[in-house]
Amino acid sequence: MAHPAQWLHDGLYGLMVHYLVSPQGATPTACTAELNRTVDNFDLDRFMAQFDRCGADWLIFTLGQNTGCYCSPNDFLDAALPGRTSRRDLALEIAQRVKQRGKKMILYLPAEVAGQSAEIKNAFGWKDGDVAQSAFHDSYLKFVEAYSVKFGDLNDGWWFDGCFEQFHHGRWDWMRWLAAAKRGNPSAIVALNDGAFCVGNIKPLTPLEDYHAGEIHLLEDGRIRTDFVGEGATMTPDGKVRDKTATFYMPDGRFIDGVQWHALLPLDCSFNPHVPTMSYADDELFVWAAACKKVGGAVTINVPIDTADGWIPEKSLAQLARLADFLTVD
Repeated sequence: MAHPAQWLHDGLYGLMVHYLVSPQGATPTACTAELNRTVDNFDLDRFMAQFDRCGADWLIFTLGQNTGCYCSPNDFLDAALPGRTSRRDLALEIAQRVKQRGKKMILYLPAEVAGQSAEIKNAFGWKDGDVAQSAFHDSYLKFVEAYSVKFGDLNDGWWFDGCFEQFHHGRWDWMRWLAAAKRGNPSAIVALNDGAFCVGNIKPLTPLEDYHAGEIHLLEDGRIRTDFVGEGATMTPDGKVRDKTATFYMPDGRFIDGVQWHALLPLDCSFNPHVPTMSYADDELFVWAAACKKVGGAVTINVPIDTADGWIPEKSLAQLARLADFLTVD
């Protein structure tokens, strides 16, 4: 029997964008109106043309993250806290277009709401300092399940962020998360991000995952940096980021604990406020991606996106198109 993430292994590479709407307004009504204006302005035809041009085989797209707003209606949240999802179902429209192309769609959500507003915390039952977070799980997994059922076979996977030790303390029931995420499509693959490679976590959070979240903050000389770069980091004369001794890693096989190896690398942007926006020469980026794929791994590249209209910068897009050509030939 093929591994659930076989298609991830077989694909060329993936594209990820963090499309996050943070509307401003003096009242909740004004914020909702701004949310809808922003999402309505997303140029889907142009975005999909860019997706086609970059040559990626899958797309990871954010439903929302830490702003309290989501670009797709949700039955649970719309009942619990109206006005926090857009009237336009942008994520569903994108999933439909992706599937029409014979490509794969992965949805992104955080696994916690610790830094969000009191209204969001109350809606999801989050209690600061509660290790078990039982009420949160009962509510939030209904939220996840509602999305899973709505998207059904249009969604092929999930990437859950924020699965950090400081929140779960080794006590959360990840089987419940997988069950909720797979409710609408049992074949959907799931990754649980505990910081992964950027904090030295080489193994996945749990063997229950289908593929490794694989978060990276930067490459150096074509290798993955595994030391977390914190406050006080500086740039050396030869362009290397340093705040302490750097450590490195590269994969040597397709699986870790039976989980498909996968890496997520930011390009022309940063996942870490202490790491500058990182760009790479073609040689370094392409050889690194090819090396990961050579041992059976999978690679996703995250690039910037303009929240105002969904535009990916030309520089990033052109390099991704060249990456696709390189990997196809390689």
